[in-house]
Amino acid sequence: MSYTALYRKFRPAEFEDVKGQDHIITTLKNQIKADRIGHAYLFCGTRGTGKTTVAKIFAKAVNCEHPVDGSPCGECTMCKNIAAGTSMNVIEIDAASNNGVDNIREIREEVSYRPTEGRYKVYIIDEVHMLSIGAFNALLKTLEEPPEYVIFILATTEAHKIPITILSRCQRYDFKRITIDTIAARLDELMKKEQVEVEEKAIRYIAKAADGSMRDALSLLDQCIAFYLGQKLTYDHVLEVLGAVDTDVFSRLLRQIISQDVGKVLATVEELVMQGRELTQLAADFTWYLRNLLLVKTSDNMEDVLDVSTENLAQLKEEAQMIESGVLLRYIRIFSELTNQLKYATQKRVLLEVTLIKLCKPQMESTKDSLLDRIRALEKQVEEGSFAVAQPQERVVYVNGEAPKPQPKPQLPKALKEDVKQVTSNFRKIANEASGMLRGYLKQARLSVDNQDRLLIVLPDEISASVVGSEEHKQELKDLIEKKIGKTVEIDVRQVENGRHFEDSFVDIEKVINMEITIEDE
Repeated sequence: MSYTALYRKFRPAEFEDVKGQDHIITTLKNQIKADRIGHAYLFCGTRGTGKTTVAKIFAKAVNCEHPVDGSPCGECTMCKNIAAGTSMNVIEIDAASNNGVDNIREIREEVSYRPTEGRYKVYIIDEVHMLSIGAFNALLKTLEEPPEYVIFILATTEAHKIPITILSRCQRYDFKRITIDTIAARLDELMKKEQVEVEEKAIRYIAKAADGSMRDALSLLDQCIAFYLGQKLTYDHVLEVLGAVDTDVFSRLLRQIISQDVGKVLATVEELVMQGRELTQLAADFTWYLRNLLLVKTSDNMEDVLDVSTENLAQLKEEAQMIESGVLLRYIRIFSELTNQLKYATQKRVLLEVTLIKLCKPQMESTKDSLLDRIRALEKQVEEGSFAVAQPQERVVYVNGEAPKPQPKPQLPKALKEDVKQVTSNFRKIANEASGMLRGYLKQARLSVDNQDRLLIVLPDEISASVVGSEEHKQELKDLIEKKIGKTVEIDVRQVENGRHFEDSFVDIEKVINMEITIEDE
């Protein structure tokens, strides 16, 4: 026998099995018990919250021969026929593919015939907002005065698209998003029935990822179980299957952003990309992490509101002391914008990296909150006594934490070291053998030397210098040089100061070497 997906296998067959919609279930059961059944219902709500399921149970209940407390018995002939999909009394219509006037006219002709068995003919029209204007107009009269044996149940995820003339003829029921606790409890119950061992933390993450949809939760759980068939499903397994990221990584990323360490931030992105993490999901989850942090910072006793463990809550409280509310709001704004952009972007990684650099470098933005962020950073420097004014003509910016120092314009040594010459004449070939990100930035690099005849890799801005100057990339470059010339060469990474030219602070040794080669050829 073929496998049945969990969301189909465990679709509720009676009202008591429907979770998270008690306000609707109670009302419908009371109507059935009191025989006050309406002729038209509108079920609204997001996907996977139980609209079609409740419609089918309601269709069984109104036709059931022996209803129990307003719920179908599930044992009579009518209940079994409707459950098997063989009853002529329940007609399901997909308005997405049957949205024309002719389709509705067929319904109008059919309603004139009484049901061959049972009390009611029930028409369930799914995604009713997809009907054309002509189809809605054709439905109006039938919906207003249907025969006493006909019930219409219209289901939609977009109630605002339905004409007011239709809305006013229906009893409207809004299906809520199902809470994480309710979804987690249901998943746990079903896993015990299936005899599948699952970690509680894994269940809760799936419940959260489902975003209020029980069907989405069951589909995600089905996917995770299939990947680790026969094994215990752990939290790490779920993260791997869904391409998600653990909160510890978000904590590390946030601390790197707060310390404005662009190199480490980009290295973390590289790590996540290589692990195959889904970047749109990462952006959404990180925005949620920042939201939790804001709640912790602005309010006490958030334990009941936040769905996090005690350890994570302690971590959030610690990080809340490291960042101001205004800065945090800026982070949330930027990442909220990014989440929408990533849905339709082809270069997701580039967008993510640029956004993270924006967070690290508020000077790249001119918005009000980024300017306030820059002022806060300057105030902090003044308080710590680390703020100093240097003559712009003499200042060279160093990478890797070295403080700016006044330094005269370097002079070309009388004789360049032989190994520096070798690297310079072969540098473009060496750069072409570097890994993807490093190779791209090295194309912008220029070469110089310092007073100790050490080879300098000079980049045009702070971002490129931070990337190339990271320990990982510096070591990769040194290894490539050693492979090419057979010697170890000490290198350092610098950047051209903002608003200045390379020649103001550095000697272009590539030009010098090329001139020497030309003279020798002559």
